[in-house]
Amino acid sequence: MTDRTRPLRLALACVLAAGLSACGPEPDHDAAAGEADAHAEQQSSSAGLPEGRIAAGEQLATTKGAATGQSCIDCHGVDGNAPIDPSYPKLGGQYADYLAHALQGYRNGDRENALMSSQASALSDQQIADLAAYFGSRPTELTNLAGVHDAD
Repeated sequence: MTDRTRPLRLALACVLAAGLSACGPEPDHDAAAGEADAHAEQQSSSAGLPEGRIAAGEQLATTKGAATGQSCIDCHGVDGNAPIDPSYPKLGGQYADYLAHALQGYRNGDRENALMSSQASALSDQQIADLAAYFGSRPTELTNLAGVHDAD
């Protein structure tokens, strides 16, 4: 194909595509919108979880887990920025989807950590979404590889 015929072929392809789509049945926009709304209510994140509730996540973050007798803030700090051990991650300001995926991984056995696996094993999808929303909403003290705060 030469550079001169390329625009003509592209235009022809667009006209054909538009013509073919006009020949099909009329889409039911109301049904499609309803299905999309129902799906959006069920899943609000890339982790496929319901919408997280910050207040519920804050309450859950202070609740002692049956598995270890500790709460999230016992190890990660109130805003998720003061871990009791330097090897524990800072959670405050982290992407909620990342936190949700991590918690799902611990719950499902895809990620392994003696404390986190047992803590996450009994969490529901809603609880994971709530915790992720809470810690994701907190101020961040995360730094990039250059040591600069991500929010700067």
